[in-house]
Amino acid sequence: MTVAGLVIALVVLVALTTMQLLLIVGLPLGEYAWGGRDRVLPPRRRIAAAVAIVIYALFMVILLSRAGLLGPVSVLIVVTTWVLFGYAAFSVLPNMASTSSRERRVQVPVSIALALGVGLVAVSGG
Repeated sequence: MTVAGLVIALVVLVALTTMQLLLIVGLPLGEYAWGGRDRVLPPRRRIAAAVAIVIYALFMVILLSRAGLLGPVSVLIVVTTWVLFGYAAFSVLPNMASTSSRERRVQVPVSIALALGVGLVAVSGG
């Protein structure tokens, strides 16, 4: 289950990273992210998108560590993976509450898939 969960989570995180990059360069995809208020992200939200990319990279390192691919698994990594699972599961709610139907239609399944992948990695370990 670790491999399946890891693949699911990493694919979702790479897709989210790609979307944030596209938003940063000004593509009109804002209706699918960040509350769907701006078709093209303003500078502040582009900075937030860059921060999100850094956070996604950190999530990937945590998951790879928990899967045992970056060395021995520490208790800190185990706990952090469960925190990440909680975050991913909780993220479904704000995506469901978005006023943008496009964001809801895309990001709700994406956040569910991320939570599922992270949950499988958290349960299975390395």
